[in-house]
Amino acid sequence: MKNVVFSLFLLLATTAFAQNPVNQASVQNGPEISFTETTHDYGTMMLNADGAWEFEFKNTGNEPLILTQPRSSCGCTVPAWPKKPILPGETEKIKVTYNTSIKGRFQKTVTVMSNAVTNKSVVLTIKGEVVIPPTEALPEKNTAVGTSPASK
Repeated sequence: MKNVVFSLFLLLATTAFAQNPVNQASVQNGPEISFTETTHDYGTMMLNADGAWEFEFKNTGNEPLILTQPRSSCGCTVPAWPKKPILPGETEKIKVTYNTSIKGRFQKTVTVMSNAVTNKSVVLTIKGEVVIPPTEALPEKNTAVGTSPASK
C-alpha cells in the first residue's frame, strides 16, 4: 500500500512540476523592432552635401509593429518613417536627413517610439563634420622685376 501511495504522490508531483510556467520556455507575443545599426558616422562632408541616411529595421515579433512619430534632438535633423503597420518579418527603413548647410562637428539623435514589447524606445544617432570645400587656387603670374626670362 505504501508503494501505491508513494507512486501516486510521485506522479502528481511530476505532473505539477511539468505544468509550472517557470519551467516552460516563455514565448512572448507581440511586435519586436530590431535595427541593423543604430549609429551612423558620416565622417567629413562638404557644405550642402546630401545628409540623408536610412536606418534599416525589421519586425522580429509575431504581431504588427506600429511606429509613433520619431523625435529628433533638433530641427536640423528630420526623420521620415513608415506610417503603415509593419507586419511580422517585414523590413523597413527610417530616413534621417541632416541639414548640411551648418558648418562644424555634429552628433544628433532621433528617438523612435513603437508598440514593441521589449524595445519600446530606440535611439538612432548620426554624427560627423561638415566642412567648407577647399577653394581652387589659380596659378599666379610672377610680376617681380628682373625675374622674367627676357631680362636675363
